[in-house]
Amino acid sequence: MADLTVDFAGIQSPNPFWLASGPLTNTGYQVMKAFDEGWGGAVWKTVGEPIINVSSRLGSIDYGGRRMMGLNNIELISDRSIEDNLREIAEVKRKFPHHAVIVSMMFEARQSLWHDMVKRVEDTGADGIELNFGCPHGMSERGMGSVVGQVPEYSETITRYASETTKLPVIVKLTPNVTDIRVPGRAAVAGGSQALSLINTINSVIGVDIDTWRPIPEVDGRGSHGGYCGPAVKPIALHMLSSLYNDAQVPVPLCGIGGIETWRDAVEFMLLGAGAVQVCTGAMHYGFRMVREMTEGLNDYLNDRGLSRVEELVGKAAAKIGDWNDLRLMYSFQQVARINDDLCIGCNLCYIACEDGAHQCIDRQPGQRAPVVREEDCVGCNLCSLVCPVPDCIEMVPQDKGLYETWRQREARLSQTS
Repeated sequence: MADLTVDFAGIQSPNPFWLASGPLTNTGYQVMKAFDEGWGGAVWKTVGEPIINVSSRLGSIDYGGRRMMGLNNIELISDRSIEDNLREIAEVKRKFPHHAVIVSMMFEARQSLWHDMVKRVEDTGADGIELNFGCPHGMSERGMGSVVGQVPEYSETITRYASETTKLPVIVKLTPNVTDIRVPGRAAVAGGSQALSLINTINSVIGVDIDTWRPIPEVDGRGSHGGYCGPAVKPIALHMLSSLYNDAQVPVPLCGIGGIETWRDAVEFMLLGAGAVQVCTGAMHYGFRMVREMTEGLNDYLNDRGLSRVEELVGKAAAKIGDWNDLRLMYSFQQVARINDDLCIGCNLCYIACEDGAHQCIDRQPGQRAPVVREEDCVGCNLCSLVCPVPDCIEMVPQDKGLYETWRQREARLSQTS
């Protein structure tokens, strides 16, 4: 058995799988049930001055028969009293002392208020604090959430309010609704954050019912922008995670969030820099029991790779993602498509895609089922292999031309010869 325990910014957890702050961490009952199923930690639904929610609150994008490919919510932070939340947090820690309990917090930018609330959270026995600088709806209009996360000076100041009076690890949850995620990340670190979690939800309008002309979700015929999450946001989360991990000015642990549903998803986040991961939409969709397959799958993956601990995965692929100008140019390296005649079913999707949407280098031959690639004209864009419905029917074959040159190297070479 591999060792799945993690030490994330000083927070101990039996495995790297945590529930993210949201509807499924709203009560002590839910968190304790999740721990019984095998989750290693949970980030409590954001505690703050109680709000009044609306109904309904969720809308989704379904795609290709897949339900909830993307999920939009207009729910706000906890609508339960601070006292009830803190009492249940303390109860959970008494019953599950070895599991990670992190308290998400959101308050106005008043130093005395933050000092008081951090102390009250400490008294529960919680393992850490997560500052919610990411909520893009409702709370942002009230001067909190993403409106803080989008202004580095605000992020740094409030992080300092929270971190200057506590011994608990402070994690800042970043909003993706920015141009460059490194800027708020650096600000949070400057304010004393010992770790970062990302991404929070993406500002969005999920859709409109074209029969009723009402937005989705609707509240008595009206709607609002909300937070977008689920499998559809995973590529955005991976990009932002790798950007922070590769930034020398952000030397703190990272917790990955965004579209994680399987152990494979989690491994991708870990390889790009996540020391732990948080799951919300997936657990809302499939229930807490999904963690069983995630822990078993991660354990088997580590064993198959000859690895003994989760930390041996962290960041191992991050250096492979960087600036486009450092990629080999096509005249030094490219790929070409090759179609396997034996596997081809003659659907001609590759031909249509290449003819209309790519580089017109696939031909149909009379009396021949499989199209043929003119390799001398193929640029290796991958489109044909992506639309092909038959696994492994189209192979992208590397063509190393014996030269290694990137755009950056080319520019340097040309400047020297000019």
